[in-house]
Amino acid sequence: MFHKAKELMGFKLGAKDGEIGRVKDFYFEDTNWTIRYLVADTGTWLSGRLVLISPFALEGVDEHSRHFNVELTREQIERSPSIDTHKPVSRQFEADYARYFGWPMYWYGPALWGPTPYPIYEAGLYESQRDPAVAQQRGDPHLRSASEVAGYYLHATDGDLGHVHDFLIGDEDWAIRYFIVDTRNWWAGKKVLIPTQWIREVDWEQWRVFVDVWRAAIQAAP
Repeated sequence: MFHKAKELMGFKLGAKDGEIGRVKDFYFEDTNWTIRYLVADTGTWLSGRLVLISPFALEGVDEHSRHFNVELTREQIERSPSIDTHKPVSRQFEADYARYFGWPMYWYGPALWGPTPYPIYEAGLYESQRDPAVAQQRGDPHLRSASEVAGYYLHATDGDLGHVHDFLIGDEDWAIRYFIVDTRNWWAGKKVLIPTQWIREVDWEQWRVFVDVWRAAIQAAP
């Protein structure tokens, strides 16, 4: 099953012992197009502080009540490493975050989520990881804001297509399977799905996405 990113924004987040806020944004990794964190706006509970919630902590999504169940306590979230969303998320922060909760570091291992293809967590299953390579990876780990990328211009091999409107996310592995592209400036009134496998390059400074297909192939897409 797929979820539209924009439709999930605003969903409530409920910890084991009470509400913690709402989904404000998503951070995804642009190397394999996977949502790594939900950005939670905690409102007045933590004085407007934004916190990151990993899919490792999610029990499921209830679309009818627009609610995520988070398998953490409010105290765990309050004491979690603080993030400055105005700066890039560093790999060192991610390592500290994973160690705090006892989760595997998704960038180590053979699968999409490190040891497994899904963000599955069981207490005591994973040991805290300490790798000297983490200290060498303090730069940008290629995490991007879904809210920011929505609106980027899309270009096919033979011309402009339109702009990124939304994303379709798999509900088990949290991978972004498709970009939803608004083609109004080229093909009036149409939105099409672009598989992330078609993406050749993203120019983050110029807000542009390039795909290795012709526009005729886009017209034939769902």
